[in-house]
Amino acid sequence: MLIDTSRNGWGNCVQTPCQSIQTTRPTAASTSTVLDTYINQSRIDRRIHLGNWCNQAGAGMGERPTAAPQPGIDAYVWIKPPGESDGSSSLIPNDEGKGFDRMCDPTYGGNERNGNSMSGALGNAPISGQWFSAQFQQLMANAYPALS
Repeated sequence: MLIDTSRNGWGNCVQTPCQSIQTTRPTAASTSTVLDTYINQSRIDRRIHLGNWCNQAGAGMGERPTAAPQPGIDAYVWIKPPGESDGSSSLIPNDEGKGFDRMCDPTYGGNERNGNSMSGALGNAPISGQWFSAQFQQLMANAYPALS
């Protein structure tokens, strides 16, 4: 089994806007007996909704690529290169034929599939596959484990 850890760090949210009420990575499960509070205080993945996928604000690089990090896991890999845009945050004419997906628009209010939640995407994103410097800087700043 391979696990893509290129964007699942969700370390300390030092970039703005931080899409979470929580600004530090949980170090243990919550002790709350209220179910919603327990879940939210224990959450590591800070996406507004699990269906949100495009250039997520607050994301960070995860575990570094490693072979056989633990039993049953063949490797941690970075399949999607950190800093590569998932898609443009607005319609950008281009000669590659790449369209615009509303899930990449930070002002998009969502749909049924993501619980009518905001997209959580970063603004000013280039078309998919192009270098997105602001996203790369955020991924480095929010890396977990932290980059040294």
